[in-house]
Order: sequence, then C-alpha cells, then structure tokens
Amino acid sequence: MWGRAGGDRLGAAAGPVAGESLSERSPRERPWLSAMAVPIAVLDCDLLLYGRGHRTLDRFKLEDVTDEYLVSTYGFPRQFICYLVDLLGATLSRPTQRSRAISPETQILAALGFYTSGSFQTRMGDAIGISQASMSRCVANVTEALVERASQFIHFPKDEATVQTLKEGFYGLAGMPGVLGVVDCTHVAIKAPNAEDLSYVNRKGLHSLNCLMVCDSRGVLLSAETHWPGSLADCTVLEQAALTSQFETELHKDGWLLGDSSFLLRTWLMTPLHIPETPAEYRYNMAHSATHNVIERTFRTIRSRFRCLDGSKGTLQYSPEKSSHIILACCVLHNISLQHGLDVWCAPAAGHMEQSEEEYEQMESVDSEACRVRQELLLTHFS
Repeated sequence: MWGRAGGDRLGAAAGPVAGESLSERSPRERPWLSAMAVPIAVLDCDLLLYGRGHRTLDRFKLEDVTDEYLVSTYGFPRQFICYLVDLLGATLSRPTQRSRAISPETQILAALGFYTSGSFQTRMGDAIGISQASMSRCVANVTEALVERASQFIHFPKDEATVQTLKEGFYGLAGMPGVLGVVDCTHVAIKAPNAEDLSYVNRKGLHSLNCLMVCDSRGVLLSAETHWPGSLADCTVLEQAALTSQFETELHKDGWLLGDSSFLLRTWLMTPLHIPETPAEYRYNMAHSATHNVIERTFRTIRSRFRCLDGSKGTLQYSPEKSSHIILACCVLHNISLQHGLDVWCAPAAGHMEQSEEEYEQMESVDSEACRVRQELLLTHFS
C-alpha cells in the first residue's frame, strides 16, 4: 500500500522504530497515521468503484444540500436525480473484485456534473468526495448505463392513437398535415482520432461527429444516430442511416418526416421547394419552415443543457466511439427531462455544436413518385 511505503519514508521521528509494531503506539504518538488517512482515501482510485460488500466511499449526500445547489451544480432537480438513481442503480452497483464502492447516487452526480459543465472540475470532485480520475470512471459507467437504455426512451410511437397525437401536435404548429417527425443533422466537435484519419474532418476543417436526429413537436427525440463521421454530408448520412431502412420498411404509412434542403425529397420525407412560384407553394414552404424549426430549437436546448457538447470547454476528449456514446447518453437524459416536465425552450447558446454543414446546399430530387406526393400535398392543403 502507498500508505505503508509513505510511512517508511517519514523516518524515525514520525514512524515506528525497528521492532516496534504500529499498535504499540498510542494515537497521540502516531499522529502521522491519521494525517495520511484522507490522502489515501482520495488518491487510491483503484479502491473507489464497486467492491465486495458494497461499502461506499462518499462524503456527499443528497439530503445534505438544497434543491438550488443541485440545479446550479448538476443541472437537474432532486426528483430527477432520484429517478436516475432508481433507474440505473442496479447497473451501477454491479460487484467487482474491488474492496470499496462509489454509490450509484455519487456516480450519477459525477456524470451529470460533467455532462452539464463540460469539464472534470476539481471542485466538483471535492464536493462529492472523489478524485478527478474516479469522476472520469463514473462518467464512463453512467454513460454506458444510459446507452443501454436508449431504445427505451428514444423511439417512434407504434400504436395508432399515439401516432395520431404526434401528427396533431405538428399540425397545430403551422398547419402541416401528416408529419411524423422533423429531421436534421448537427455536428459535435471531437478530438482528432489520429493524424491519418480524415474521415472525421468536416467542411470547416474541424473534427466532428455528424449526428442525425428526429424529434416531435415538443422536442422529444424519436431517433438519434450519433456515430457518423463529420466528413459525411447530411444526405449521405441519411442514405446510410437505420432511419431510412426503418421508414422504407416499417413506418412509411400515411405520413412523412420534414427535412431541409440538404436532404433529397422522398415519399416519406418532404423537403421545401427550391424556388416557390405560386401562392400555394409559398404557403407550403412557410408551413414547412415553421414546423421544421422545432428540431433547430431542440438542438439549442440540448447543447444549452449539456455543455460538454457545445464546445465552450473544448472538444470532447474521447475516441469517436466514446464521444458518440456520450452524445447519445445526453439525448436519453434530454428525453427523460422532458418526461419530468423540464421542457422550457432554451435561448441559443454560444458554442460549437454546429448546425448542418449543408444547410445552404439545395438537393434536387429525381424521385417522380416523391414529387407527386408533395404536389398532392400542395393541392390538397395549401391551394
């Protein structure tokens, strides 16, 4: 142990003399032992997570702090944090061979502190009684636990009643019928994987992940694919995405998504008209823009709430795979927060979670059936 080796280095004036056991000295005669107890607890990170008997090493307790402190430090109120403890507690308590454990409660606070601040702050680790290295390990554990539950919280509705409610929510925004979701891409900056790999370099010369997301009229995410390399154009991401397969094989029934002009028009994806000419075409484009704006507001809300994604503290310092998981974990937390009524739209935040790289690039469709569907929509609802 580091403590025993450190004791040997303190010399005869502080440590035991030859042949003398530690137990033979009174506490008053060996004050250096108690003085070293705290640094051992803080610095020996290998003893911190999980462990036989599930003994915890925490100085922080939820009941000891105010709601205002939790919101200002970790970004979420007590009820939300308690829900996460119930949701993830069993996963975060899985035993290992370690002799000590950090409680699920503390692991969740450490992760929320990182997601909402964007940095492993020493003061945050001090507040909950763990080292910065242990905070990093807690973030990894909580991230994987949330990713495992992504399909539980991010999905399209399947029953007809919920689908109808989804369409009505969008129709109430600007009179656009049949909308099942609005889709767009956003870039999240990451560190360069290596000097040779240019697949993550986007059109602005930055390393990023291009994340394809769909949301409903309230900003609840219905789909989130966070792993695409930043060099891929939005239309290419959509072509290769699971979302396309999902709509072409399962969900393309009496409805469509709305996408901007960086995507190709499809029978299940309505895009704006490049050059509107008639009053009906102008009305269609205006309704399309007002409805599609929901996804842009959702992106602003996510990066405002989860500062690890907005670039204000720098890029995500992880591999593309781990960065993708962190983004997805934040998406899961976003949906859970909306379920708990934390749904106030946020003002735009400064940062580098970029909007679509192709937002000014107009894509023209060669799908005649898709053009027919859009023209029928124009004649039926906007003429």
